[in-house]
Amino acid sequence: MMLRMLRQSWRRNPRRKLLAVATVFLAASLLSALMLVSIGIGDQMAKEMKSYGANILLEPAEQAVLPSLFGEGEDNPLAGQSTLQESELPNIVDIFWRNNIVGFAPLLNGEVAVDGHSVRVIGTFFDHVLAVADDPEYRTGQKIVSPYWQVDGAWPDDARAEALAGVALAGRHGWTPGTLLTVDGEALRITGILRSGGEEEEALVAPLARVQGWLDRPGRVGSVRVSALSVPENDLSRRAIRDPDALDAETYDQWYCTAYVSSIAHQLEEAVSGSIARPIWQVAASEGAIIEKIQWLLIMATCAALIAAAMGIASLMTSALIERAKEIGLMKALGAHDWRIALLFYAEAALNSVVGAVLGCLAGWGLARAIGWQLFGEALAFSWIVVPSVLLVSLFIALAGTWFPARRIVRLDPAEVLYGRQ
Repeated sequence: MMLRMLRQSWRRNPRRKLLAVATVFLAASLLSALMLVSIGIGDQMAKEMKSYGANILLEPAEQAVLPSLFGEGEDNPLAGQSTLQESELPNIVDIFWRNNIVGFAPLLNGEVAVDGHSVRVIGTFFDHVLAVADDPEYRTGQKIVSPYWQVDGAWPDDARAEALAGVALAGRHGWTPGTLLTVDGEALRITGILRSGGEEEEALVAPLARVQGWLDRPGRVGSVRVSALSVPENDLSRRAIRDPDALDAETYDQWYCTAYVSSIAHQLEEAVSGSIARPIWQVAASEGAIIEKIQWLLIMATCAALIAAAMGIASLMTSALIERAKEIGLMKALGAHDWRIALLFYAEAALNSVVGAVLGCLAGWGLARAIGWQLFGEALAFSWIVVPSVLLVSLFIALAGTWFPARRIVRLDPAEVLYGRQ
């Protein structure tokens, strides 16, 4: 009986039903698109924010802890740890959050004689192939970690005697791309002039292996810049930063297994012996703050769309109630219970919401893909959790919009309606 009444209702006034479906469709498409964007924007924004550079600095313990705590003599338990072992660098991509490691670049600083002048030199990876356990062709270096570096010329080859000259250093000595220098009796060619906005502009930046040879520190690095995808910090991570030993076992596991920059830094310390990992909070905090604000903006836009859709459905149902007042009065006069009549309206709203939500999910997926291509140059991944979520929310707003008209049904007096007094 209920199905027959629903079919007849659709046949008598399909335009109004299509308008209700369109209202739910628009809300559902916007909701699904914003949900997909909200789910995918964290990783995408984190990748985009990597243009700010590394967010973790891995240093030797002796550099990070004040030597005055122990003195400079043999009693210092940190003695001999002023550098890190290059052989342990593959451990960086062997931690629990290894898939979140975008890249890393070791650094080794010192002074060398260049054509009779004392020049500061920095050894690093530019685009280095490093054999790791799961990927023997793993590539990392400053090209990945420091995309904000501007090179006028070409990047050096890690396997050749090539280097970048900082713009300030090159300006003082008149160096240009192609200039040949002599360092430690070895010919070195400048391939590009570097603008980084940092200390590199006053130095000669060369492949790590060359600098290790010039400084007589084979297999050693001074520090490591690590770029990792992380989630915004919260109260749990801040508690762990203050004192991880104060956390109970369950809370500690929750922190350890969440991609906070602090938990990633803690795991890096465990992976590289004699090291202390310091989150670069200027970078990490800005990433979290921007992502959090964008997600709040999406939530507010979604709420506004849902409220507008609920009001639109309420308006349509109220109009339908006025138009069908005599029909409702006749059903009451024939003995139909109020709840059965209200159920008919709720069933119509539910049917409209399901049709509109299914179509809205498809349209929202297309809209989210377009947003992804426009903002990030690639489509956002589809998440199946969006489908039941949009269906449930669409059903809720449809039923919520029908609640007020359903209350008016109970108050209708069949005698007054049938005689045209209401």
